[in-house]
Amino acid sequence: MNGDVVSVERVIPAGPAAVFALLADASRHPEFDGSGTVQRVKAGAPQVLSLGANFAMSMRMGLPYTSRSTVIEFEQDRRIAWQSTLAGFVGRFLGGRIWRYELEPTGDGTRVRESWDISRDHQRIFLRHSKVTDATRANLEKSLARLDELTAPPA
Repeated sequence: MNGDVVSVERVIPAGPAAVFALLADASRHPEFDGSGTVQRVKAGAPQVLSLGANFAMSMRMGLPYTSRSTVIEFEQDRRIAWQSTLAGFVGRFLGGRIWRYELEPTGDGTRVRESWDISRDHQRIFLRHSKVTDATRANLEKSLARLDELTAPPA
């Protein structure tokens, strides 16, 4: 962990527009989520995410819960990030982590960097000193592998 951020990267043999299209479609997030916690997008999410867009996800980590996210960074085909908290009153005290994707065209496709940023998270002190960061790194690697699979050209 570098400060409050865990990042992984991978070159995916697809163009930035193809990768970004998946990231900007909240309904597709369960397909590439490496943690297995994202279940489905809740009604009311925009079809395509943009700066300031809000969306909610049905989640499950042992028990079901709802996360609410706001897109806080957006540069078409280059960068997207959303900040997530728990839904409702408890969200004032739990959550605040940022999920960020940065895309850079390469000769072989797109270098994708996924980051888990806890600099604004209410539990950052706990999260910095736990095994959560190791598990998160492994889940980020799984997410990038799934993005790779989802953007692969048909055989």
